[in-house]
Amino acid sequence: MLRALLLLPLFIAACSSPEPARERKTPSGRCYGGVFNANESEEVSSLFPLSLTQAASQRVAAQVYEGLVRLDQRDLSVVPSLAETWSVDATGTEYTFKLRQGVLFHDDACFPEGRGRELRAADVVYCFTRICTNAPENKMFWLLQDRLAGANLHYAGESPAGVKGVQALDDLTVRFLLTSPWPGFLQVLAHQGCWIYPAELVSHYGADALWHMVGTGAFRVRGFTRNEAMVLERNPKYWRTDEDGAPLPYLDALRYTFVADKLEELAAFEKGSLSIIYELPVDRTDVITGEHDYVVQTTPALTIQFYGFNSGKPPFNDVRVRQAFSLAIDRQMLVDSVLDGLAVAAEHGIVAAGFKDYPYDTVPRTAFDPERARHLLAEAGYPNGHGLPTIYLQVNNNGFGYVKVAEAAQAMLVRELGARVISSVLPAEQHYDRVAHDQAMFWREGWIADHPDPENFLALFYGRNAPADTAKPSYLNSTRYHNAEFDSLFALALRTSDTRKRMGLMADAERRLMEDAVVAPLYHERSVRLLQRWVRDMPINGMEYRDMSIVWFDPAARSGR
Repeated sequence: MLRALLLLPLFIAACSSPEPARERKTPSGRCYGGVFNANESEEVSSLFPLSLTQAASQRVAAQVYEGLVRLDQRDLSVVPSLAETWSVDATGTEYTFKLRQGVLFHDDACFPEGRGRELRAADVVYCFTRICTNAPENKMFWLLQDRLAGANLHYAGESPAGVKGVQALDDLTVRFLLTSPWPGFLQVLAHQGCWIYPAELVSHYGADALWHMVGTGAFRVRGFTRNEAMVLERNPKYWRTDEDGAPLPYLDALRYTFVADKLEELAAFEKGSLSIIYELPVDRTDVITGEHDYVVQTTPALTIQFYGFNSGKPPFNDVRVRQAFSLAIDRQMLVDSVLDGLAVAAEHGIVAAGFKDYPYDTVPRTAFDPERARHLLAEAGYPNGHGLPTIYLQVNNNGFGYVKVAEAAQAMLVRELGARVISSVLPAEQHYDRVAHDQAMFWREGWIADHPDPENFLALFYGRNAPADTAKPSYLNSTRYHNAEFDSLFALALRTSDTRKRMGLMADAERRLMEDAVVAPLYHERSVRLLQRWVRDMPINGMEYRDMSIVWFDPAARSGR
C-alpha cells in the first residue's frame, strides 16, 4: 500500500490544474468532488482495448475509453455514446453512425504539444481495421469474424488496403456493412474491443501502448505503477453532461490499488480507506448479514465457473472420462458448503440464467451421479481409478473461493472415482498463460459476460475462435473445441434475426457441447459488493459494468447527518 500512498502527490497536482469553474452542486442536488478508492485483486495484464481479456483490466480501462455506444449500468441496455445517432437499412446489414461533434481525445504526449485532438470518423475506421488485423496484441478478432464484410480477408492478409465493411463517409459519419443481419451488433459495439483510441497512441508508444491509455472518457491517467497503484483524474474536457446540463464526471479522481489479498482489501474497506469492495473473501461472507454501516448490493451475475478438460490428450481424450469427472462433482455441495450460498449450481450447461426466450430446459441437466461416473470410468478402462495418471487440477490463486472449491472438488474426485488428483495453485498470469498455450490438463476457468447475450458464452467454444496452428495460444476458445455440428448451429444462430429461432439454435449448440463434455460446469456466481454509505448512483448489474462518470459522494451521509 506504500506505493499507493506515494502516488497521492500526483492526484494533488491534478486537482490544482486549471479547468473551468463549476458549481459544487448540480440543480438536482448531486455534489462534485471526492476521490473514489477501489482495489483490484487480479493482476492487470494489459490496458489496451484489443488485449483486454480480464475483468479487472476492463473495469479500470472503461473509465478512460469509450465506444460508439455503451451499456446503461442500470439495465445493460444499449445507449448512445460517441455516436449520437444511428440508422439501419431495410436489409439489416448496413449501419450508419453519426459521431458527436467536439469530442476530444485526452491531452497526451502522443499529440503535438500534448493537446488532444478532436475525434473523427477516420479514428473509428482505424480502430476497427486493427480489430481485423492479425497481430500479437489483438485478441478481439472473434468479435467481427465472419460478420463484418471484408474482415476475414483482411485478417488473412488478403486485403491490405483495408476492411470493406467499415467506411468513413465524412469526418463525422461512419458506415458498417455486415455479411448478414446480426441482432447483437449494437451490443458488441459496446464491448471493450470496440473502444476508440487515436492512431497516435500506437505510433508514439509502440508496444508500450498496452500500458498508456488515451481515450475520450470521463477520466484520464494521471499516474500508474504497474500492479501497485493508478490514479485517474477528472477529464476537464469531457463531452457528457447530466440531465440538468451539468458537466460530468462528478468525482475528482479514481484511485486504484492492486493488492491480491482479499482479506487485506476487506480490512481497508472496513476502515473506510476503500469506497467499494467487489467479491468477498470466501471466509468473510458474514459481512453481508446483520447490521452494518455500509451498503450491500447483490444480484445474479452473468457468469459461469467451470473446469476445462484437455480433450486432445489422454486420459481426457476419452469422452467417458470427461463425463465421469463431471458427474462426480457435487455442485450443490460446493455452493452451499464452500461458497456459503453466494452462487447457484450450474444445472443446465454454461449459459448463465436470466436471458429471455433462452430454452434452458432443452440443455442436458448437469447432475451429480457418482454411480454412473464410476461405471463410465470403468468402461473407459480405469476401474476404481486404476491406471489413471495423476491429474493436476490447475487453479489461479485469486478470485472468490477458487482454491477452496478446487480442494473440495479434488476430495470428491478422489472419493468417488479413486482418481489421484492434486490441486496446483498458480498466480493468475501464469495460470492463464499455461491454459492459452495448451499446457494445462484440467483447469479452472470463468467467464463474466462482456456483452449480455447467450452468444457471448457459447463463443468460448466456437471452432473458429481457436487457432488452427496448435503451437499458437488460444485465448478465447481455451479448450480448442472443434465440433462441426456445434459450429454450424452457432454460426446459423449468428445469422438468424428471429429471436426465438436464434435462441433455440444456440441451445441446440449448447446441448451438443454438453454431450461432448469438454468442460464441467460448476456454478454461476452471485455478484456481491459493498459500498460506503456516501456513494451514490452506482447500481449493480450482472456484468459488474461500471460507469463512474455518474457516481458521486453525498457529504451529508459521509458526515453522518
